[in-house]
Amino acid sequence: MRFSLPLGILACLALTGLIWLLGPYSTHINFVPDQGALWYYWKKPDPDFWSRFSAWGLYASHQLAIWWLIYSAKSQYSEGSMGNTAASSVYQAFGLHKVNLYALGVNLIFILLHIAQTKVFYDGLAQDVSNLSAQFSVIILLIMVLLLEHKRRGLFFGQKLPGADQSYGWIKRYHGYYFAWAIIYTFWFHPIETTLGHLLGNLYTFLLLLQGSLFYTRFHRNKYWTALLETFVLLHGALVAYASVHGESAAMFAFGFAVIFFVTQIYGLGLSQRLILLLSGLFVVVVLLYYQTNLIRSVEIFRIPLVLYLGAGLFVVIHLLGKTGARFFSKLLLRR
Repeated sequence: MRFSLPLGILACLALTGLIWLLGPYSTHINFVPDQGALWYYWKKPDPDFWSRFSAWGLYASHQLAIWWLIYSAKSQYSEGSMGNTAASSVYQAFGLHKVNLYALGVNLIFILLHIAQTKVFYDGLAQDVSNLSAQFSVIILLIMVLLLEHKRRGLFFGQKLPGADQSYGWIKRYHGYYFAWAIIYTFWFHPIETTLGHLLGNLYTFLLLLQGSLFYTRFHRNKYWTALLETFVLLHGALVAYASVHGESAAMFAFGFAVIFFVTQIYGLGLSQRLILLLSGLFVVVVLLYYQTNLIRSVEIFRIPLVLYLGAGLFVVIHLLGKTGARFFSKLLLRR
């Protein structure tokens, strides 16, 4: 079956519009007053068995279904089962495999179920788990994407991080399972709402679920599509921070993720070195103009890049230490 990526994106926009049309979802709920930066406001103050069971039961069903489809696809289309040449050819067609249709259908069904579940029971996983769990699941996902794309574009201005390529095979083999967990867990963490932050978050989630449903197709590797998914977090993070009652800096998120784009992501788009330098220079000018009255405050734009780049380095170190330790104990056991 042939597939059009723009139509898939329009479908994600349509689902977001449906959420808005079916709102409101929580006018009947008296939320507990906000209790600080780590407090998640949008949760039922009087949860019961059915509100919890509906959220956790549907989340678990959604998660297991997608994991099974990923496993099925890997069993059928991986290099180990088909050989390198045959597996590579799987990505060339402009269509979808049967397993992709199943994944799209499963995700659509559970998106609609989450909308209905919120309407009837209004609660998400946030009732029982920390707000930090959803945040860190996304942070780790972003770190893994940096390393997954490392072979193609490097990490710092087109240059590679020493040792990072040794982690590529492991990340490529298992990233689908982790990405599916991080995205689906985050989706069910939140109830459905019509605030700007929730709508943008749901749209972003739908785009990521779309990408996750296109495994083993040429669309899954499209550099412009994947760049859009990586940089959408800039818009989402900045607008959520702007609307926050805790005073987070929208500029920190907007410029912070933009730093990552100009240091790393832009080098995967096939642009000329001259154009990259021109666009990077314009970005520096915009930052200087924005912070011209308080240049010291501009250091905030490096907080997010620092977290992600240090996280990437730590990931590589842990992986290398794990491989070294495994080889050491293997040799030790063989000697016995």
